[in-house]
Amino acid sequence: MELPSPLRLAVDAALEGIALADLKRAADLLSRRYRAETRDGTLHLSSDLAARAYLTTRLPATYAAVRASLESAAELAPGFKPKSLLDVGAGPGTALWAAADCWPSLEKAVLLEASPSIRALGQELSRHSRLEEVEWRAANVANSLPEAGPFDLVTLAYVLDELSLAEGLALANKLWQAATGMLVVVEPGTPAGWRRMMAVRQSLLEKGAHLAAPCAHEATCPLSAPDWCHFSRRVARSRLHRLAKAGEVPWEDEKYIYLAAARFPTVAAKARVIAPPKAGVGRITLKLCLADGTAEERLVTKRDREGYRKTRRVDWGDVG
Repeated sequence: MELPSPLRLAVDAALEGIALADLKRAADLLSRRYRAETRDGTLHLSSDLAARAYLTTRLPATYAAVRASLESAAELAPGFKPKSLLDVGAGPGTALWAAADCWPSLEKAVLLEASPSIRALGQELSRHSRLEEVEWRAANVANSLPEAGPFDLVTLAYVLDELSLAEGLALANKLWQAATGMLVVVEPGTPAGWRRMMAVRQSLLEKGAHLAAPCAHEATCPLSAPDWCHFSRRVARSRLHRLAKAGEVPWEDEKYIYLAAARFPTVAAKARVIAPPKAGVGRITLKLCLADGTAEERLVTKRDREGYRKTRRVDWGDVG
């Protein structure tokens, strides 16, 4: 998956003239802070250079994860046509671009972001989006989120990992109140990210939410540690991206976990593939989350000609 052309061109323009050595140092520091889930009172994107390093090394991957999450939600909510978006912890406007691409119905957006550096870049990038009504607001999502709502669609992407569990749950619950249609939460696809998502899942179910995706049911998650649910999206790396991260391959795999909670019943999925299919000689094994609240591995062989033919086209994250 690649960035939309207008966004890619705007990012290229924003990165012109930045020294590669400076960009590499900033990208390395940013990567270490994200991986360690550092919470030291300092914003990860606390400087202009850090914000531009984010555009280089993280925006393509987070866009891919958010866009895939929204697509999965839209697949099971075909009648949902949001006109308004609230994105919290907006970064450079990742969810704005993903939602505008996913739903042609989208007309306006409000984006909340604490970092002045990434907010300034996001404002510049959003001028190239197709939406004419885009409002950016400064907001510390942990403790001073302004009153907002209602919005058809509310998104919270790659934010909970910067908050305590209590802060994250309080934020998710507040955003659920602001959503008249759907709340979509996206997190890194780590065991810690999955645990945070399970806490949000339980809280939203208690408030009457319908789970659109990825869960095929609303029962207790059948997985337990050390297993966890997550998905992956392959992302094309630009030349500058490879240089900044000292990467040789022209792509990377972004692991993520997401939850789409709706105010309305959605199409019921019979199953979702929750791990990469395992292919052998004349056989394919699928790990499935099932509508009855269980998870299982299902073997499909060539003896089942039609089933095998269909299964060969199935990928990680697909519904059945």
